[in-house]
Amino acid sequence: MAGVKQERDGGVGILTLDEPDSLNAMTPDLLGGLAAAIAEMTGEGGVRALVLTGAGRAFCSGQNLKAAQALGPDLLAGVMRHYWPAFKALRECRVPVVVAVNGVAAGGGFSLALAGDIIVAARSASFIQVFSRIGLVPDLGSTWMLPRVVGRQRALELMLLNEPLSAEAAERMGLVRSVVDDGQLREEALTLARRLADGPTRALVATRQLLEVSEHATFEEQFRHELEAQSEIRTSADALEGRAAFVEKRKARFTGR
Repeated sequence: MAGVKQERDGGVGILTLDEPDSLNAMTPDLLGGLAAAIAEMTGEGGVRALVLTGAGRAFCSGQNLKAAQALGPDLLAGVMRHYWPAFKALRECRVPVVVAVNGVAAGGGFSLALAGDIIVAARSASFIQVFSRIGLVPDLGSTWMLPRVVGRQRALELMLLNEPLSAEAAERMGLVRSVVDDGQLREEALTLARRLADGPTRALVATRQLLEVSEHATFEEQFRHELEAQSEIRTSADALEGRAAFVEKRKARFTGR
């Protein structure tokens, strides 16, 4: 796939944005390649978790301004055609997604990191919104995702002031799960992804979906959504195995079915 490296580690698929010379800046080709790589990798039954990271000194530095013209004269249509599929693929992925931020995640790159499920960061990582610095508003889902992670006031602070957020500050804010030395990032992300890959994949993904719809539901509606999902999941192979393992006092052996 264009600009995206694919690897396997057992049940974990590893996707690396691989255009380090541009700090993995977004282009239609790069994000098109990411959407295709997610589909290809998760189409294989053996992949039960994904890791998304970047090559070189950055996770993703945001929009590649030199390639912006490739979006066409209609910005809305161009972004929805070329960029939305990658974000949709991450948000609706059929397996859990760990994002390993290895350097700067700026502008749309910050948004891309937020589109995964759990973020881990290298000590050299940093996050910055950037948009208002160049007279623009946040986009690519930032205004929807960021306040849901850090709260409205923190999100506005990051968006209005454009102060870089260090990895440690991001951890304190609850944006990232953990911060590790740069050389340990890959193993930290893989350890977490392997743990997710060993879990009941359908239930984990259904849990993510419940959180998505909860933002727009009343308590009673969400109560019902949970029961609807539970009614479907409870007869899955993993749910049956989980209950059997509990009764038999042993560790469950989940298969993702």
